[in-house]
Amino acid sequence: MTNEITAAKNETAGRHSIVLEDRRNLTATGVLAVLSYDSFTAALETPRGTLTIGGENLTVSELSVSTGEVKISGSIEYLQYTDKKEMRESFFKRLVR
Repeated sequence: MTNEITAAKNETAGRHSIVLEDRRNLTATGVLAVLSYDSFTAALETPRGTLTIGGENLTVSELSVSTGEVKISGSIEYLQYTDKKEMRESFFKRLVR
């Protein structure tokens, strides 16, 4: 049984999806962590990089650590991914200035 659970986890590891309904309700799966959020932005760590969600009156209505599912509602204006490598380079560029 343990091998079946491990195989299932490995099979779904790295998978990530987004469902956006009417620009008001967003469901993201495969979320590793909620890095930050306020009423204007939410930053989520995913296997594909950092996902930034921008808008107004944003609220994180559900967060499941076990399934990696996050639900966000509000007026969603944009979604933006930043690769992990790009984030490191930007940090070092700012540090060198």
